[in-house]
Amino acid sequence: VVNNARFLLLPWVRVRNLASRILSMSARHLARDWQKRYGYRPVLLETFVEHPRFSGSCYRAANWVYVGDTQGRGKLDRYWKRALPIKGVYLYPLVRDFRTELCT
Repeated sequence: VVNNARFLLLPWVRVRNLASRILSMSARHLARDWQKRYGYRPVLLETFVEHPRFSGSCYRAANWVYVGDTQGRGKLDRYWKRALPIKGVYLYPLVRDFRTELCT
């Protein structure tokens, strides 16, 4: 699983479908580039979109799948406090049988 940590298009950049095109192109090239650099191919991409600050529409337009929301705790939370914003989780499978690949 590879995480897409940051993706930003500045507000004054106005190009039709630019965000979804960039996301689609990078997803197509990522598996091959990752194989060349690290010696294995990832099977799934993930990203988190902060609600209500962002809508995630560019991910949906690039065929990413919304799978739910976080609880707002973050990966380093040890005290069960919801101190962070709630984020939507989006996934993009790079292979059809990604569940089998991840479980073997």
